[in-house]
Amino acid sequence: VQLVESGGGLVQPGGTLRLSCVASGFTFSDYGMYWYRQPPGKERELVARISSAGGSTNYADSVKGRFTISRENAKNTVYLQMTSLKSADTAVYYCNVALGRSRYWGQGTQVTVSS
Repeated sequence: VQLVESGGGLVQPGGTLRLSCVASGFTFSDYGMYWYRQPPGKERELVARISSAGGSTNYADSVKGRFTISRENAKNTVYLQMTSLKSADTAVYYCNVALGRSRYWGQGTQVTVSS
């Protein structure tokens, strides 16, 4: 199993970024996918979840209305569209999948929101 995130960077408050995560090593379309983040000095937290077919999504209260999770099963890719970014969104963002009892993580992509 391999998860490779990309799309992070430095953005000003109010700005927009789209993160991507390309998955391999499992049947992508069979599994829900997750985005987590870990702010500096804090624990990792769940940001968003999407069902295997993409018909169901859930978000942390802190990002509702600003972030959108989506997926393209034909490309084995899950996205996180982030708008109206705030300094509190600064974190390393991780893609995640649970296969049975095992959870797999990507290497993470840094998002820094600063003027």
